[in-house]
Amino acid sequence: MDLKRHWDLLTIIALSLLLDLLIALYPDSILRKALGLAFVLFFPGYVFVTALFPNRPELDNLERLALSFGLSIAIVPLIGLGLNYTPWGIRLLPILVSLTVFNIVLAIAAIYRRSKAFDPWIPWITLEKIKEELEWEKASKLDKALMVILIIAILTSIGTLTYIITHPKPGEAFTEFYILGPNGKAADYPTDLKVGENGTVIIGIVNHEHRNVTYYVQVWLVNLTWDNETNTTLIHGMYPMPGWFNVTLPPVPVNIEGNWTPQFERNYTFSIDRPGKWQVWFLLFKDTQPELPPAPPDGNYAETDARNLILEAVNGTIQSLKLNVNVRP
Repeated sequence: MDLKRHWDLLTIIALSLLLDLLIALYPDSILRKALGLAFVLFFPGYVFVTALFPNRPELDNLERLALSFGLSIAIVPLIGLGLNYTPWGIRLLPILVSLTVFNIVLAIAAIYRRSKAFDPWIPWITLEKIKEELEWEKASKLDKALMVILIIAILTSIGTLTYIITHPKPGEAFTEFYILGPNGKAADYPTDLKVGENGTVIIGIVNHEHRNVTYYVQVWLVNLTWDNETNTTLIHGMYPMPGWFNVTLPPVPVNIEGNWTPQFERNYTFSIDRPGKWQVWFLLFKDTQPELPPAPPDGNYAETDARNLILEAVNGTIQSLKLNVNVRP
């Protein structure tokens, strides 16, 4: 078998395997993005068309090129749909393995069929062949102009698509802010305590803001009620709790595969020295935190401007978490 006759299919096999290595070793490289574009939008359709139509008379070059792109756009979603019904799901590794296997198997089938073909189609691209394919010499000036415009439009579209894929717009910027029970689960929160009894939660923060952020966490003990007549929140008691802190975190990407891992967590232990139904509010601020008015003699900030912090937390205009605690005498 003359392997030179199958240089295109062997190249696709080699580039598919090279892409697998790049994703494993250099996931952020530009070459990976460029190869990934062809890997998804061209390779599957090309090997499929070549395996189906190995003979030259069956399709001309332009038809093969168009079908290669069109069938790739159809094949890849079908493979994803099939993976959706498997235990592996639609994730990077299963998609990568599935498409690599598809490209290799169909490329080998295409090599076999081309070797048996009576007039095999072998892509040797030259300027003369392009002119012959386009019937350049027979075309009128208007047709030539339209062909040039069409080629420019195709190249511009491919260039634009390549730029968009290789320079993706950053995803939404946000921060994960959560509290867990003492066992590290979203359960067993200390919601029923005696006066002076310690309760422990875990405060967690994950930075997805695409930049370094200094976070400030305030903790307030609040007693409030809802006035149905005026549809307003009435704050009766608002006391700062010890243990306020700040931390600077680098950005981390959103991990949609594998197990979720925390970025920053801190145990927070508190006690309440007043019986009643209380709310422990955890307020999160980015980069700076608001200045507080002077502390009242009794330590109750409910009648100061600081009460606006809790009102904003109730309305959801600042990032916050709340823990309802019943304190028994």
